[in-house]
Amino acid sequence: MRSTSEIEDFAPTPQPPRTDTIYPADKATMGEEEVEKAMAAQGIVSADDLSDDLEDPKADSTPKLKRSLKSRHMGMIAIGGTIGTGLFIGSGTTIADAGPAGALVAYAVMGSMVFFVCTSLGEVSTFIPVSDPFNHFAARFMDPALGFAFGWNYWYSWMLTVGSELVACGLIVQYWLPDINGVIWSLIAMVIMFMFNAISVRGYGEAEFIMSSLKVITVFVFIIVGILTITGAIGEKSFGGEMWQREGAPFKEHIVGVLKACIIAAFSFQGTEIIGVTVGESANPRKDVPHAIRSVFWRILFFYVSSIVIIGLLIDNESEYLVNGGDADKIGTSPFTLVFELAGANWAAHLMNAVVLVTVLSAGNSGLYASTRVLWVLAKEGKAPKLFRKVTKGGVPIWALSFTAFWSTVIFLISLAGNQVVYLFLINLAGLSGIIFWLGIGLCHWRFHRAYVAQGYDVKDLPYRAALFPFGPMYACFLLAVIIIGQGYGTIWPSFDAANFVSTYLALPLFAIFWLGWKYYKKTKWISLMECDLTTGTLIEMERNGEIEVFPPEPPGRLKRMLRFRGRQKSD
Repeated sequence: MRSTSEIEDFAPTPQPPRTDTIYPADKATMGEEEVEKAMAAQGIVSADDLSDDLEDPKADSTPKLKRSLKSRHMGMIAIGGTIGTGLFIGSGTTIADAGPAGALVAYAVMGSMVFFVCTSLGEVSTFIPVSDPFNHFAARFMDPALGFAFGWNYWYSWMLTVGSELVACGLIVQYWLPDINGVIWSLIAMVIMFMFNAISVRGYGEAEFIMSSLKVITVFVFIIVGILTITGAIGEKSFGGEMWQREGAPFKEHIVGVLKACIIAAFSFQGTEIIGVTVGESANPRKDVPHAIRSVFWRILFFYVSSIVIIGLLIDNESEYLVNGGDADKIGTSPFTLVFELAGANWAAHLMNAVVLVTVLSAGNSGLYASTRVLWVLAKEGKAPKLFRKVTKGGVPIWALSFTAFWSTVIFLISLAGNQVVYLFLINLAGLSGIIFWLGIGLCHWRFHRAYVAQGYDVKDLPYRAALFPFGPMYACFLLAVIIIGQGYGTIWPSFDAANFVSTYLALPLFAIFWLGWKYYKKTKWISLMECDLTTGTLIEMERNGEIEVFPPEPPGRLKRMLRFRGRQKSD
């Protein structure tokens, strides 16, 4: 481990005097009543919760989350967030909507947007490693009421998503066992995901490592098989570029088709932000988070772009299998299945059914983890019931986990009642909520970076610096705003569908209710740049206090030494 003097090298330049914004670090210099009143007025922590902490001398000794996630876990979690049903099934829909070239453009554009969202999240999360960046950063750099809204928005988005994944699990297993009620398999899937999360954070990390590895292997095999099929090495014939020369290709419906594909691609990439939630339990945030963030772009480029090119070269974009290939229970219509069958693999449907089942379990496992941690932080900050602050000796917020699992199961049971209108409302709510908290990430990064400079810090001292600021967050926020507005296109044109319109945009008024309701209840105020707290709970402070172990720098690899490569991460 490094000495304290070595850690001091990471400290930023002195900060100008702070104003009277009250954060937990100020408790030691203020009276109990003064602290209670000031913090409760800002909506950071309720007066009752704060008084409990002040009165209980053992408050700091209560169990906390364990920093048990290693570098390999973080890397595979990042991969797991980029490879899902959006690639294995939804990619066919994008090609049907936009043509092979249009789908390629859509995934490339959305992939670049996700890259900048992740780098924005990486810069702030590495500097302040917490388990709920969406709530914490918004409350810290903009308005506590916005933090409340973003936090609950993230929780119910993933809670709803876990419920929908349970539905998919039952349908997928019924592909093999059609005579057994799918509800049984869905409930078994929930028990499996709950146990992975309840054992320890290491259990979650190991599960994700294994499941993500299987997905990566599948995509690698698909790419190899696809290339061999295109060249004629396997299969009945070789394929050239005739699929790009047919009517409607390579761009179908021109800009409208690309916009449709962009919306599908945006939803396909949801889950990449979970890497920010894992920061609070990373053993080495200084190294692992930047490494995982930087790798997102290249993984998206390789896995998605390569797959789209192969599918576009082998399968007609007018194929009925692609047009109707968006249902999880129609695994035979997956473009991956079709390519394997062209290569002569008649068992391809069974293989892809197994892979999609693993993918769904992975998404549900990650969603349960992320929503649980967010709820735990909300409870710690007085924005959720105190019960959810309880943590097991293994570092698992068990009551937050149980509450989330319960409501995800309720959402799943709603689908069994036959009321598909309600179910579709919930799914649309989850989808748009995901775009909203991505937008929040860009805004938080913008405010953090401006406050950091305004208060006299040097951005060169940041443990990790996002690429191309301010272009990155501005570009991401612009595209996300276009997606939010444009996804309702189908509900307005060619005819107005009131029910689908409300379903599509339901997340916006719900977010406003959480935001304005908490603002009215707590009388919160907008935080100016000079009032933003840049000293409490930072990575530098945690390393200095021994809360996070400081690992010695690893020697650069042979290739880096040869090329004299220097990354954006601050060197030791």
